[in-house]
Amino acid sequence: MNKSELIEALAQETGLHRNVAEQVVKEVFSAMTESLINGEGVEIRGFGSFSIREYGSYTGRNPKTGEKISVKPKRLPFFKVGKGLRERVKNKVGQ
Repeated sequence: MNKSELIEALAQETGLHRNVAEQVVKEVFSAMTESLINGEGVEIRGFGSFSIREYGSYTGRNPKTGEKISVKPKRLPFFKVGKGLRERVKNKVGQ
């Protein structure tokens, strides 16, 4: 499911006009993004949690040339699946 399909599903399920559903989805994503930018986590019980992981600098290598390169420290979003979602997906396999 992509963002457009999510908007369409929300509109159909709730009876909201598509433009309103689109604004709701955009606002939810925007609020989640802002929280992560500010270093705060986002937890949706039964679904999972989003957090920021910080990675230190290290020496890597260019796979094309084999040349050693310095990789700068970085902050990246990380998703940890919730127990409820994990169980629902796991139990759906093979049915």
